[in-house]
Amino acid sequence: MRPVQSKFEEEFPMTTHQQIVKAIGAHGMWKSRLQRAIDQGASDVNITEVRQDNQCEFGKWLYGAELATNAKTSPHYEQCRRLHREFHLAASKVLTLAIGNKKTEATHAMSPDSDFAKVSTALTKAMMDWDKDTTRLGPSPAAS
Repeated sequence: MRPVQSKFEEEFPMTTHQQIVKAIGAHGMWKSRLQRAIDQGASDVNITEVRQDNQCEFGKWLYGAELATNAKTSPHYEQCRRLHREFHLAASKVLTLAIGNKKTEATHAMSPDSDFAKVSTALTKAMMDWDKDTTRLGPSPAAS
């Protein structure tokens, strides 16, 4: 479910920096969300939707018109887009195991040496690098 935008947010879209910072936090929350699914054997999110990298707020921004065209040609964009896709695939695998009552396998799929942990760390680092580069270049609106 996509949050309703306020009138302020509609009139003043978030900068690339703000979007990245928000995405880092949102994707960091997935670890606890997946752990809760493992513990409960159920989830409030659909596996098919989790698998798709364009359904979360960051994904909609990555693929949408709000992000400036020149930002989409940067190496940071391509790296984050690729890792974001991998993150969603890894998260959907963990969730599939969790709601399939495969608690041991799901827990292992989130261990520090798992694909999920590795891609999560790589995505966070890539977003931080993109943010650092964006901040260094100065603030810019999310769309041009």
